[in-house]
Amino acid sequence: MSKELNVMPSGDAELDEQISNWLNWDGNQLTRDEILKAAHHKEWDTLRCRLLKRITFGTAGLRAEMRAGFDSMNDLVVVQTAQGLCEYIKQQYPNELDWSERGIIFGYDARHNSKRFAELSAYVFLSNKFRVYIYKRFAATPIVPYSITSLNCLAGVQVTASHNPKQDNGYKVYWTNGAQIISPHDSGIHKSILNNLKPKQDYWKMANLWYQSLLSDPYDDVVPKYYAALKQEIPADLLAVNSEGTLKFVYTAVHGVGHPYVKQAFEQVNLMPFVPVTEQVEPDPEFPTTPMPNPEEGKGTLVLAIKTATEQNCEIILANDPDADRLAVAEIGDNQEFKLFSGNELGALLGWWALELYKKRHPTGDVSNCVMIASTVSSKILKSMAAVEGFIFHETLTGFKWMGNKAIEEQQAGRQVLFAFEEAIGFMLSTNVVDKDGVSAAAHVATMANYLRSEYGMTLQQKLRHIYLTYGYHTSICSYVICHEQPLIEQIFKRLRTNNDGQQNTYPESILNGEFEIEHVRDLTTGYDSSTEDNKATLPVSSSSQMITFTFKNGLVVTLRTSGTEPKMKFYAEMCGKPDNKNWEELTATLQRMVDAIVDEFYEPDKHGLQRKAAD
Repeated sequence: MSKELNVMPSGDAELDEQISNWLNWDGNQLTRDEILKAAHHKEWDTLRCRLLKRITFGTAGLRAEMRAGFDSMNDLVVVQTAQGLCEYIKQQYPNELDWSERGIIFGYDARHNSKRFAELSAYVFLSNKFRVYIYKRFAATPIVPYSITSLNCLAGVQVTASHNPKQDNGYKVYWTNGAQIISPHDSGIHKSILNNLKPKQDYWKMANLWYQSLLSDPYDDVVPKYYAALKQEIPADLLAVNSEGTLKFVYTAVHGVGHPYVKQAFEQVNLMPFVPVTEQVEPDPEFPTTPMPNPEEGKGTLVLAIKTATEQNCEIILANDPDADRLAVAEIGDNQEFKLFSGNELGALLGWWALELYKKRHPTGDVSNCVMIASTVSSKILKSMAAVEGFIFHETLTGFKWMGNKAIEEQQAGRQVLFAFEEAIGFMLSTNVVDKDGVSAAAHVATMANYLRSEYGMTLQQKLRHIYLTYGYHTSICSYVICHEQPLIEQIFKRLRTNNDGQQNTYPESILNGEFEIEHVRDLTTGYDSSTEDNKATLPVSSSSQMITFTFKNGLVVTLRTSGTEPKMKFYAEMCGKPDNKNWEELTATLQRMVDAIVDEFYEPDKHGLQRKAAD
């Protein structure tokens, strides 16, 4: 260990090497001092966690707490990531003209350090003679993938931790096609990072960053095109309906970046101005009015929005998460209380809307050449719609990185992709952005609401009921239990797949002492699927995450999986009724009873001391 730094050896050669690397490589005095202080105080266990475990790519990038350490988000890890990404792009595009002409784009949200992480990354690429586009203002996440295809960039990065707590940040990577990275790029980039850990320059100085000839802000060139493309999605008669609409909307950005983007989207499609939640308009990385800035969590995040809507007599609430790629919607009900739609319910509404828009634009169009997509943990409502309407439905793995790339694949095959969604309030209403887009989704939901009220005198809730009457009642429960111990998570899932005296591929056969029998099991961690002839799953398999789906004989489907970004074991359960089954209350009650049993018997939260999600 370095004498100049006056740090005593830990007795662990590997740890001592990583402490030395950190102190020699990190140009940020604050995080450098954080490691130095821990070493002086001989906090070896802490340093092992921070320095011997490296942050890995999860949901198309990195996401972790901001602090010193190779397992966290900080300047050094960002520089290492940018170096690795840069070298990987060079390998994939060896023509140097591509670097200087097509280049890469960076955006960032309003979190602590987001701008700095983006600028550090930009400086790494500029030092490698890349053209670099970087937004000088906060960017809504969907603007970055749109920019990639609009500017013909090689790749793009959005610095964001989406809806995570304030102490977190992340690094979301998009490939040349504008979609989030998948295999082999994710593993290839990770390997390239590991091969380029030592900073090649003193990037922390970022001398004259904004005077570099290869650096520019693309806002004025790109963002107007994004809104023009959005306007093209909505027929002229609906733009006229918007201009005469009487519905009042409340909107909140939840202290994120969405407000100016959604405001402009409303203007572009002739919607009347929304009523803002004034306390949450300005971006604030502290999230002072909502410690959990995730509209997906429920009404607890929307307290101020509901208060504003009540005071201003607004019927519908629209809420983005902090980076504006997700959208939550609530509507006043007959009892004068707001109903918060689930992601699956919004998926049903927007799926119907996407088909309605297609029929309006193409009265004689071929619906059989149209495609809708949902992730495997989301509602099967689109599958039920496809069976009636004749369009193509595809199911993918969880996450828009899979749905976006599937949409591109379908487009290249000559088909028209109308819609994709995931239950975690993520929606893609065109392939202008091959990712979830909370800005365009807000404009579409408001337009749909105006259209339903103007043409049919219907609310969103009434339309949802009509969809279920037409295609069958679909009711779902999606939630989670919290578990911070990775070995315990692995133990729980191992028990499920070795249920019969430890034998592999033996899963529970029923719940509630045999009352509800399981028809088949699909395990996308191991690749086992009891429903196929060879017992092999057809969807991609990943041994790095846990994911098991149980299909019951009575029609309930439940998927258990771990989160890639949070200490959660999630569950997604849905009861899919047939159109002729109108006993919806019984279906709902059965679903609830079965879900309670599944959580108790499969996750065993009381036995393991797991924390359940708090009720709204």
